[in-house]
Amino acid sequence: MFDITLIAMGKLKEKFYLSAAAEYAKRLGGYCRFTLLELPETRLPENPSPAEISAGLEKEAELIVSKIPKGAWFCVFTPEGKELSSEDFAQTLAAVKNSGKGSACFLIGSSFGIAPRVKQKADLKLSMGPMTFPHHLARIMVLEQLYRAEAIQAGSKYHK
Repeated sequence: MFDITLIAMGKLKEKFYLSAAAEYAKRLGGYCRFTLLELPETRLPENPSPAEISAGLEKEAELIVSKIPKGAWFCVFTPEGKELSSEDFAQTLAAVKNSGKGSACFLIGSSFGIAPRVKQKADLKLSMGPMTFPHHLARIMVLEQLYRAEAIQAGSKYHK
């Protein structure tokens, strides 16, 4: 069975986000071995300087890189990434599976982004579009799209 890991910076606190995340994680379990890793965001001052942001992202990078499963195909969600339809995302994930990889890892960075060196490690940089979303909502959207991609590959009626 294929392994999917989602690394997300920060913890969900709101019950409605927790409930939605749990539902999609449960659904994904029917298609893959799914793991969610919540990593702590670096605490920064109220109005951090660019240098403080860069140092914080670099500290997060150390932790992120240590948590990427060895040999996994790696995808980061970042505004400058490529935009894909749900069908294209499903095809991309299918191609990863067909390439012989046993796992994929996805990353949702912190509210200040992702360190450049982590982005450089990515096999794919993906964008959720030009709109700005709260990070907690973005996590639910990524979980739903992962589930949708698996459902499309399985020929399920979930995706119409």
